[in-house]
Amino acid sequence: MASEPVVLFDNGHHKCLMFDSLVVGEGVQSNQFLLVDGKHEALIDPGGDLTYTPLAVAASRYMNIREMDYVFASHQDPDIIGSIDRWLVHTKAQIITSRLWARFLPHLASGYVSNQLSVNVYDRITAIPDKGARVRFGDSYIQCLPAHFMHSVGNLQFYDPVSKILFSGDLGASMGGEEDHQPVDDFDAHIPHMIGFHKRYICSRKVCELWANMIRELDVEKIVPQHGKRFEGTYMVNRFLDWVASVDCGVDLTTQEHYRVPTEYA
Repeated sequence: MASEPVVLFDNGHHKCLMFDSLVVGEGVQSNQFLLVDGKHEALIDPGGDLTYTPLAVAASRYMNIREMDYVFASHQDPDIIGSIDRWLVHTKAQIITSRLWARFLPHLASGYVSNQLSVNVYDRITAIPDKGARVRFGDSYIQCLPAHFMHSVGNLQFYDPVSKILFSGDLGASMGGEEDHQPVDDFDAHIPHMIGFHKRYICSRKVCELWANMIRELDVEKIVPQHGKRFEGTYMVNRFLDWVASVDCGVDLTTQEHYRVPTEYA
């Protein structure tokens, strides 16, 4: 049985919950997020088949699944939105994603699912332009921020101005740390759990620098990635911004040795 969700924010009207123990078996650990504002609900990066049923069961304790407003998808990966067909059938939610992926996500919906819907799959997807946009949510809004090439070419992050939480997707992700439901308490000790992922999956230091400049314009109290621990408080948020803007990654590390004709068999 899944453990209780982590309450990231709750003022009685607006709440943010994190589910972090739903992946079992061989799947990579991931966090799923539920936002509630009054009678309005949204999920952020709900995952694939591994998480659909346990997430639907766990989230139904806090909301009416059928009447959910939105499913926000930061990008196209299966651990982000592989269960799109189920959310399309079992909820009335609009899928919010980058315009680059809006035309591809319907490929994840089977013909059976498409036939069950009263509208075209494309009509259930809201395509966000590259520059980002605000999406009305209850008495407030969710800010869809451009975070392209970190790691997807069409990547968004989601900022909730009420809770002052930035849901950063794969940026800030960590692997192998213990007690992922706890915030980072020693940044330097946490770096080894992030560095390998960022060097491989994040495009370049340049995009991280530009991204960090944008985030510093916001009032952010928590940065919560889709994998691993979160960063809480001004000190930890700034430590992460400074660190990620200074790390060579992706194409910064690429040489001719990475592009050689292979001579070995798989």
